Amino acid sequence: MQQAEAATDLDAAIVRNAEAIGGHVAAARAAIGEIIFGQDKVVDHALLTVLCGGHALLVGVPGLAKTKLVDTMGVVLGLDARRVQFTPDLMPSDILGSEVLEEDPTGKRSFRFVRGPVFAQLLMADEINRASPRTQSALLQAMQEYHVTVAGQRHDLPRPFHVLATQNPLEQEGTYPLPEAQLDRFLLQIDVDYPDRDAERRILLATTGADEVKARPALSSDDLMSAQRLVRRLPVGESVVEAILDLVRSARPETADKTIAEKIAWGPGPRASQSMMLAVRARALLDGRFAPSIDDVAALAEPILKHRMALTFSARSSGDTLSGVIARLVERLG
Repeated sequence: MQQAEAATDLDAAIVRNAEAIGGHVAAARAAIGEIIFGQDKVVDHALLTVLCGGHALLVGVPGLAKTKLVDTMGVVLGLDARRVQFTPDLMPSDILGSEVLEEDPTGKRSFRFVRGPVFAQLLMADEINRASPRTQSALLQAMQEYHVTVAGQRHDLPRPFHVLATQNPLEQEGTYPLPEAQLDRFLLQIDVDYPDRDAERRILLATTGADEVKARPALSSDDLMSAQRLVRRLPVGESVVEAILDLVRSARPETADKTIAEKIAWGPGPRASQSMMLAVRARALLDGRFAPSIDDVAALAEPILKHRMALTFSARSSGDTLSGVIARLVERLG
């Protein structure tokens, strides 16, 4: 009897907390929408990524407000945001920091660690595929373990810590494709498309006049971390768990249907299931719901799976695309 009452009290506390935090998240969403026009899905996916405590890869041609989105999110969410422009000559120490030799007034010399831009709460890695693999790998430990090691010393990163990286899908000359291990660190791949005509008209009028609209804070970093804790406490029904397992396992050549398996070179690992489990909860919270549904699984299938699987050469030669294959997998969810 006491256990049942305790469970009821816990559920009621989660609902109250979700209502309060949901209002804050809605305010943040509206504040970002005042600056970023015509990219509602991109904004939602970027917010969703941060609510999950994860990282995102934004893929789109130049000029689609990817940098502006990260700057705006830093202000709106109350985060310390920094930007690194990745170039072929960028070194790991340019991101992580380095030790410098100093001499005090007495003549004693010692090393002091000077922190790099990775020590931020929101890091924008602009055109991440332009840096060498050595520099790209400098982010691996930070993105997964939330600390870096320099000269044998561990340095913890601030919390929360998020990486929003951008990539240009058109210009591939002089770039270094991200290794699969690092791609898997990104919770979502967010494809940034062109705005529609009405949104582009609004962009023209809002950004070429004498007055510039400034982003306004809507959350603090503490509020955001409370929301991240809440996301992990939202209940997930058994049917949604089964849908996640069915989707992810059907994207692996070893367990996929024969007609699909012959198209897939390699598929997503368990981290895709973990990412989906968090992402559907965050999507429900964004929509003002207290529990996710199978519709959330279907809506997030492509951004969760697209960067975690690859097609065979024969499938690509036949005109198949990852988006098309994932759409077929979603259709089978029922």
